Amino acid sequence: MVANFLSMFSIIGVSPERTTAMIKQDLIALIEKKRTELIQVAVTNGLTSSIAIHYSQELDHLLNEYNRKYIKKTRRVASL
Repeated sequence: MVANFLSMFSIIGVSPERTTAMIKQDLIALIEKKRTELIQVAVTNGLTSSIAIHYSQELDHLLNEYNRKYIKKTRRVASL
């Protein structure tokens, strides 16, 4: 799991050293940056272009990681 997390961030250009210290605000900032990049690429190249799909997949990875780290943990605590 940790290896997947580290490799996912290296795919989007975040060094492994940085991921170990990553906090919630850093992840949110990466999500917003990737969302902005995706919108720009989609406007320029089309929503179904290969580059837009690639950016969309990167955004999906970031959103999934956010959900794994922060959303599900909150739900578990709330259900106790």
